[in-house]
Amino acid sequence: MDIRNFTIKIITVTRLSVNINKIATLRNARGGNLPDVQKAAVDCQRFGAQGITVHPRPDERHIRYLDVRKLKPLVTTEFNIEGNPVPAFIELVSEIVPEQVTLVPDAPDALTSNAGWDTKTYKTQLTGIIRIFKSLGIRVSIFVDPDPEMVRHAVETGTDRVELYTESYAQWYTENREKAIAPFVRAAEAAAETGLGLNAGHDLNLDNLEYFNQIIPNLKEVSIGHALIADALYFGLENTIRLYLRKLGY
Repeated sequence: MDIRNFTIKIITVTRLSVNINKIATLRNARGGNLPDVQKAAVDCQRFGAQGITVHPRPDERHIRYLDVRKLKPLVTTEFNIEGNPVPAFIELVSEIVPEQVTLVPDAPDALTSNAGWDTKTYKTQLTGIIRIFKSLGIRVSIFVDPDPEMVRHAVETGTDRVELYTESYAQWYTENREKAIAPFVRAAEAAAETGLGLNAGHDLNLDNLEYFNQIIPNLKEVSIGHALIADALYFGLENTIRLYLRKLGY
């Protein structure tokens, strides 16, 4: 695909949601409450983040279910809870009623999210789960690979948005960024055609975020955790969030 045919976003309105899982991972490595996950969430918002993302897993190896409950009254921007919709997760989200829930098909033993939903195969299952969350007024996003077919099947589940899994874009960005982003443009165009909102996340960082945001049309939100928290070790949390916001055009 010729990069000259891509739609360039003129006005950037993409929101930054900071995933604080890695803060919890560091805390859990030693026990106690250092670093303080709740304080980190409050600080991220104070420094300009427009949302807080958490991804509780059944083994609670980073964010714990109790953390999610404690964070609920502290998140004054947008609270986004990610996870595989197992019964315990559905119960937690239904209790907390965040602004957004992102459904991710990660296996319990997965090191990190590594694939999007097959929205054709799991359409019936997803439809039932999404109906529960939407009845509570929660916006729903489905984690998908950059595949227009998966996007088009996603709309039939009743979801409000899809989140594009950006690992492959990050992997190939330095080698050929135009080729790396091409499937994401096609997926974004499919989302626009079907009326779905568009989020993105996984391995986005200070090197590749600006280009992704410039090229992908109608991008509403990026969720960034690992790279942002790693950068904060060098630049400090406040400065790092400002650097990421700058890449988004703020």
